[in-house]
Amino acid sequence: MRRTDRLFDIIQILRDGRLHRAQDIARRLEVSTRTIYRDMDTLVASGVPVAGERGVGYMITEAITLPPLTLTPAELEALNLGIAVATQIADAELQAAALTLADKIDAVLPTQTIAEADAWKFAVYPFADATHNFTHMPVVRAAIKARQKLRLVYTSKEAMVTTRTVRPLHMEYWGRVWTLTAWCELREGFRVFRLDLIESAEALPELFVDEPGKRLKDYEP
Repeated sequence: MRRTDRLFDIIQILRDGRLHRAQDIARRLEVSTRTIYRDMDTLVASGVPVAGERGVGYMITEAITLPPLTLTPAELEALNLGIAVATQIADAELQAAALTLADKIDAVLPTQTIAEADAWKFAVYPFADATHNFTHMPVVRAAIKARQKLRLVYTSKEAMVTTRTVRPLHMEYWGRVWTLTAWCELREGFRVFRLDLIESAEALPELFVDEPGKRLKDYEP
């Protein structure tokens, strides 16, 4: 099973609003409990409203649905960017149209714990910051393709600013939030970074090669 499919399955399990233990989810999906812990960290970093902790259980308090769509990640990116730009244009009619469009799109993309009036805003950041998703995307994409290390200045959701040297491995889109899965040299482990929380991304001259334990396939079972 692809990791993307597994994450979707986890959301479907949690959407009933009840508490689910990681070991029960792991048994159902035939993976390790450690894998489920990593998946939960990824979902939380992606903005999915997962509440809970290791050893206790996880739940989603708001229903999440994913109707069948055939949009590519690039199409979602363009759509997200267009709405973000339109909300910042000094034209009341266009701003209003962007918000109503966001409401319609919100109905066919994975939902988050965001009030209906705040559709298409990040959980704790104003909508104007949505364009931060795309500011560093060209650098990150190029580094993934070139297998080139990145120096990131990153602000966590707790407002902690750190500088990281990472091996960028993979980008994913999770309903308004793009994430980067990377091997972090500071933490000596895999980390998932939200692109909208990256303050700066600098491609370093140093390239990296596959090393056991630091590859994307080592992060995914």
